[in-house]
Amino acid sequence: MNTFDDRKKGFESKFAHDEELRFKATARRNKLLGLWAAEKLGHTGAAAEAYAKEVVAADFEEAGDDDVVRKVLADFASKNVGQSEHQVRRTMDELMAEAVEQVSKQG
Repeated sequence: MNTFDDRKKGFESKFAHDEELRFKATARRNKLLGLWAAEKLGHTGAAAEAYAKEVVAADFEEAGDDDVVRKVLADFASKNVGQSEHQVRRTMDELMAEAVEQVSKQG
């Protein structure tokens, strides 16, 4: 029975670790998306960093990515930035790969 318990603890530990990495990668992706969007909106420096934090915070409104996409698209619309939902989601996908790599390197 001890082997079974050890194996169960190992699976639980791996699951927790994987979920933590997924959370960190998603937050990193959202920050990178915020910086990308900030550039499109004409923000630089501290304003760009502040906007990126707003994008990260937007992800806590509901499960999934729709809240982040909605925020970025609304901000683009208010400033007449020509980016479609498809373009934003494609950029999110590209940035997720970059975010996973960055988070993995941190250990």
